Parts: sequence; C-alpha cells; structure tokens
Amino acid sequence: MTNGLARAAVRFRPASFAGTFLALLFASAVVTACGVLLQTGLTATVRPDRYADAPIVIAADQQVKMTVVHGKRPDTITQTLPERARLDASLTAAVAAVPGVEQARPDSAFPVSVGRSGLTGLTGRGWAALGIAPGERLTEGRAPADGELVLDTVSARAAHLAPGSNLTVDTPVGTASYRISGLAESQPGRATAWFSDSTADRISGHPGRIDALAVRPAPGTSPAALADALRRALDEKAQAEQMPAGQVQAEQVPAGQVQAEQVQVTTGQQRGTVEQPALLEAKDVLTGIGGSFGGTAATVAVFVLAGTIALATGQRAREFALLRTIGATPRQVSRSIAAEAVLIAPVAAAIGVLPGLALARWWFGELVTRGAVPAGVSLDTGPLPLLVSVAACTATALAAGLIAARHSSRLRPTRALGEAETGPGTPGAVRAVIGALFTAGAVALAVAAANMAGATAANLALGVVLCFLVAIGLLGPWLVRGAVGLVGVLLRAAGASASLAADNARASSRRLASAAVPIVMVTAFCGTLLFLQSSLDHAASVQVREGLKADRVVTAEAATGLPTDIVGRATGLPGVEAAIGLLPTGLVYSSSGAPGTANAQAVDGDPAALAKVLDLGVTSGSPADLARAVDTIALDDLLTESLHVKVGQRAALWLGDGTRIEPTVVATYRRGLGFGQALLPKAAVAAHTDSPYSTRLLVAQTPGTDGTAVAKALSGLAPAGLSVTGRQDCAAQADQDRELNGWANKVMAGVLAGFAALTAANTLVMTVLDRRREIALLRLAGSTRRQVRSMLRWEALLIAAIGLVTGAAIAWTTLTPITRALTSAAPHVPLTSALLLGGAATLLCLAATALPGRALLRTRPTTAL
Repeated sequence: MTNGLARAAVRFRPASFAGTFLALLFASAVVTACGVLLQTGLTATVRPDRYADAPIVIAADQQVKMTVVHGKRPDTITQTLPERARLDASLTAAVAAVPGVEQARPDSAFPVSVGRSGLTGLTGRGWAALGIAPGERLTEGRAPADGELVLDTVSARAAHLAPGSNLTVDTPVGTASYRISGLAESQPGRATAWFSDSTADRISGHPGRIDALAVRPAPGTSPAALADALRRALDEKAQAEQMPAGQVQAEQVPAGQVQAEQVQVTTGQQRGTVEQPALLEAKDVLTGIGGSFGGTAATVAVFVLAGTIALATGQRAREFALLRTIGATPRQVSRSIAAEAVLIAPVAAAIGVLPGLALARWWFGELVTRGAVPAGVSLDTGPLPLLVSVAACTATALAAGLIAARHSSRLRPTRALGEAETGPGTPGAVRAVIGALFTAGAVALAVAAANMAGATAANLALGVVLCFLVAIGLLGPWLVRGAVGLVGVLLRAAGASASLAADNARASSRRLASAAVPIVMVTAFCGTLLFLQSSLDHAASVQVREGLKADRVVTAEAATGLPTDIVGRATGLPGVEAAIGLLPTGLVYSSSGAPGTANAQAVDGDPAALAKVLDLGVTSGSPADLARAVDTIALDDLLTESLHVKVGQRAALWLGDGTRIEPTVVATYRRGLGFGQALLPKAAVAAHTDSPYSTRLLVAQTPGTDGTAVAKALSGLAPAGLSVTGRQDCAAQADQDRELNGWANKVMAGVLAGFAALTAANTLVMTVLDRRREIALLRLAGSTRRQVRSMLRWEALLIAAIGLVTGAAIAWTTLTPITRALTSAAPHVPLTSALLLGGAATLLCLAATALPGRALLRTRPTTAL
C-alpha cells in the first residue's frame, strides 16, 4: 500500500516534487565536483618523461616531517617543501657500489641566462646527465672540458651558433664566457647547456648537491629487487653514520638536507613525482579544495537540502492529515514518505552527477592553467565520488522527509486537519536551545580566532560561518518575528499592501524563515570568502604604498631573474645612493604542532641600506643587523607571534629545500604582507632555492639626481628583460600562494553562491506556489491583482532585507577577528562588491516571487479553492 501511495503521488502530482528534485540535483552536483577533486588529489600521478628510461630514480624527500605528541601517541605531520630538496653528491658512489647496479648517473639542473636572442629558458646540467632522458645524445663535436659547454641543436640553430663559438653565460655564481665544444640532441622544448661535471657543480649554486640519481640495473637484475636492495643499503648507511632520527624537544623531527633516512627510492609512476616535485603541492591543493571546501560545501548542501525537503513535506500536511482520517497509520505515512524519497532522490542525484562532473572538469582545467597542477595530471572521474554523492543525497532526503513528517503523522486525524489549515505553531524549546548553543559556539570560535595566529585564525572562518548558519536555520522563525516587529510600523505606514505583507510575515514566520535562510547563506559565505581576500589584498597594497621608499624598481621580465651581479653594478652607477636585490623563497615552520609555510625574501646587497629603500615598520631590533652573520633573520610580527620568539632568540625553521636552520632574530616588523614574512641574507638562502637570481632591485637615488637619467642607466644593466618603474607604479610583489588562494576563494564563493541562489529561488517559488488558497481568498475578498503583486513584492523585499542584514552581520562577526589577526586592521569591504551582492540577492527575491505570483493570479479564485 505504501509503495503504491508513493508511486501515485509522484506520478499524478509531479509539480509537488519539482522543488525537491531540483534541490537534490544541485546538491549532487556540488558534492560530486568536490568529491572528484578530492579523489584526484589522492590518486594524482605524473608519467615520467625525463626519467622514462631509468627504471629506478633516487631523490630526496620533498616533504618536511614533524612529530607531534597528542597525549601519549605521537603523530607525524608532513608539509610539502616550497623548493626542491636535493641529495648529497657523495651518494652516487654508495649507490653504484650496490650489487646489481649497472649505472648510477647523477642528474642536476640549474637555470642559466644568456643575453642573446633565441636563447631563453636555458637549463644548465652536468655532462654525466646527458643520455638520462630519451633521445639525448651528442651529435656534433666533443664532450666539454672546463670552460666549455655543449649546446642543444635547436637553441644553437636559433642563435646561429656552432662548435667553436663563444657564448657569455650568466650562472648562479656569476657571468663567464664559454666555448661551445659540441652540439647535442635534447628533449623537445628543453633548451639545455651541458657543462663538464666539475664546472656544473661549481656554477650550479648548490655545490655538492644533486637533484636525483638515475639507476639502471645490471642485465638479469629485477628493478623491483634492486630497489629493495637499495633501500636496505641506504638504511644501513644511515645507521652506520648515526644520523639523528629522533625528535627535537619531542615535537619536531629535523629535516636536514643530507639525512639518509630522507632518501627515497622510486619506481614506476613515482618517478614522475621526482621529475615534477610540484605534484606534491598540487595534491595538497586538490585535497584541500576537495576535502576542506568539499566538506563545507557538502555540509551546506545537506543543510539546505534538508530544509527544502522539510518545507516540501510540511506543505503536504493536509494530504497526510487526510490519509490519517481515512485510516492510515503513522507508520504507513512514514513508509510512504520513505518510498517517495527512494523513488526521487537517486534519480535526481544521478542526473546531478553530470553537471557536477562538468564543474569538476572546469575547476581542474583552471588549476592546470594557473600552474597549481602540473599539466601531466589527469582528472580522476572514478565511480566512488559519484556513488557517494548519490548515496548521501538519498540518505539526506530520506532522513529529512521522515523528520519533517514525524509531527503530522503522529497527530490525531482531526487535529492534523486543523493544523494543516492554520499552519504549525511556534517551534519547540529544544530547537531554541540547540540554536542558542550553536550561536554561542560561533561567537566562541570568533573570539578564539581573535587570539590565534593569522593562518590558524583564517582556518576557523568557515567553521564560524557554518555554526552561525545552523543557528539561523534553527532560530529563523524567531528572527523573522523580531525583524517584522522592528519594521512592521514602517510597513504599515507604506500602504495596505505593505501592511498586509507585514501581517502575513508575522503569521507565517516559519515559511518566511525557510525562504530567508538561503539568502543569509549567500551573503554570509560570499561576504566571508570575498571580503577576506579583499582585506588581505588591500592591506598588502597599503603596506607597499606606505613602506616602499625606493625611487626606482627594476623587475625581471625573464623567468630566470636579474643578472647575478646587478646589485654591484647598480650601486656603482652615477646618481644611485643604494641598491638592494630581493630573491623570493619560502620557509617552513611549526606553530603549536601544526606545520605552515611563510613567504620570505633574501636580501642581496648591504642590509644596512635596507632603510633607504624600504620602511618595514620595524617594531624591534634593526634589519641592518642581517649583515652581522649569515645565520640571522628578520621576521614579521605575526610570524614572530606564531613562533613564540623575540629579538635575540633563535627561530627553528626549515629553508625551502628542507634544510634545518636556527637563525638569530635581529628584527621584527609589521609590514609582512607587502614585503614578505621573513628577510634573510642571500648567502644563507641562495644554495637552497630553485633559482638563486633576484627578481626585484630596489634603487634609492641620490637627492637632486635626474630620475630619467638613472632609469636609463638602470635599463642598460642588461641587454633585455628588465623593467624599470617608479615607486608609484610598483604594486605588491606577486605572492603566488595569496593569488591562488584569492582565486580559489572566488571560485568557492561562486560555487556556494550559485548553489545557494538556485536553492533560494527554488524555495521562494515553492513557498509562493503553496499559497494558492491564500491568494484566492484575497481575490475573493476584493483585493486586486495589483495589490496582491504589491504584497508579494513587499514580502520579497522583507526576505531580502532579513537575509542581507543577517548574512552581513555573520560575515562581519567572522571577518573582524580574523582580519585583525592577519592584517591588524578592520575588514576592507569594497563598496562596488557589496552593492553588487546586495542587488543580486534583492533581484533574486523579487524575480523568484513575482514569476510564480503572476502564474497564480492567472488562475480563477474559485478554481484555486
């Protein structure tokens, strides 16, 4: 019987289930997209290209490992390194001595620059690396000796060079002229210059270090067996050398660059990760979007879906009451609702999988385009996230329907009929208590965020918003009653239609709350995500505008960077008082057991001249003391707070390649968003970066000097690839992490806003269509169509006002402590963005109310009754 009732209801009253169907479809799309990205992050691999012919590749671990003790159980936390970690070159001999190894070839790459057309993006390598990649071979001439190089044939042809020609090359250790001893084939699109092994080691910028070892097994030796033997040999070597594998203060495990326990022996697809270490960071990005944001999006989807289904089920209270009157038991009514959910939810969720896959493909493609994901990674569209999406939506629909119908199905038939006509009463005390608890929890999280370090505080943002949204969903009827009470006087003074809208809103507060909650969600989420980013960007721009004292800024247009000797040459120019080069890099730190990364700048030049080109907003110490020793550092106030250090103390950090350092803090400053969270001497950093070239040169002119002449002289420091701008034209240095986070926040806001907007429109349409009897009675009582439309417009404006004001209050409450922790300033809300968000929400409410209202007004009142 119950299954028959369910099939009949779906078959003969499909319009009653349209809203639920759409809500399920939208929820499934969002959950599917996030699930696919999460699965891709967990399974992502890159096919080896350069190491395709090397069955075994040995490389350093590209992650820092930290041990955190929770109670009595230690947990290991990993953090991907911002720069490539390298191996000690002496490991080559140890690997070659392992039985079964036919060949162990060291591979190392370093950027070099040639001021000649046709030679861009050149990579330097040692001669031993020739032949590691498929197709690499010497085609003309001979191997290079000291002072010589072998150039790839494509680059030589483009630059009109041949064996015997001389080429001036700028390397990480300086500029020198080299004779071309031969030409060689390289991989397509890989411009390469091969130097002798001794020369390559000297000019690479990281002497004694190599990127990887390409190992070929001897004939008859299994690569898998040899890989196991190599792992055992490296473990024995580590034990023999008694490398420290313990803990530092029972909290951190050092990730020193030469520790043998960090050596990884890779085979198969893992070789691609060695070739492209960026894959590890890409996996973090994908799992962060799919997991962290996906969890939030799924929670919101379930929350909104439950509200929509509860609204749709509540609108059928009269139908359930009639079923009870003719003898249906509460259990039969509940089973009928469950059967309806099983009939509708899987179909709607399965259809929603298709737009979800399209959204995931677009999202993934944008990440690849922006360089956050290597081009060789493929989107994993396996069945698991699709099945999880369908199952989650079906379970939510089933649970929401049963909970919503629980009250009506248990009432006595006569009382159920009466309540179906008058609507449900005031929500119970349990709902009010739970809502108050969630409100208190949201406030407590916001207060806690105000007392935390910046990155940790930012991570609480979505948690605060979610707690507030659950509270609003539970306390919505009281919120609407209070809002109507406040504006009721104004509405009654605006005419009969407005007065009627106020009375209807007060009498149907639960219905109005169902429509207002999605608007609250749109405003709260979009406001938090968008205005958090605008606050960070605004603070960085203000810090650069107030802190940049340099008269001229020289920027590298080429990917390699500025010439290595540009600081010395610029300082010697007439009219130049001081010149400082800045090399961007990254640091890894641990704060309260949680790993984090910080953007840093290496200072090329005399740190005593920093005050002439930058006003960092120094709060203690002096950045000039960076010249005192290599192991010194200046830190931003927020990072200092996270590390719990002061001037004169040592800070425990890792450089970008995983080298453990403990430099002495010589200064703290407040303008870290604009100029980097840490400043170090270049000598401490250059050997531990992927590219040791400075990307910006800050120049202070001698007072009274002709600025045009200085700019012209600076432009002549390199044949090409330099951009010289004034102070006013210099923006904050591009922070790739912040840019990616900003774009990700906009996409997240767009996804959630789109889902919430569609849900809001769906809910508003459902609530208006459910009022056909009420509107018919108004028409029979003498109200004109114009008066009814005006009443609906006033209600739509009231819904928009409640949603916007409440959502804005949530966003502001969330943002204020977080932005103060991150920027020491209040949130920055661009007026244009705020007006656009408010206008879009208002138009949505008006359109979603007017269209179904007009459809109802076309129906004759007697027919509707």
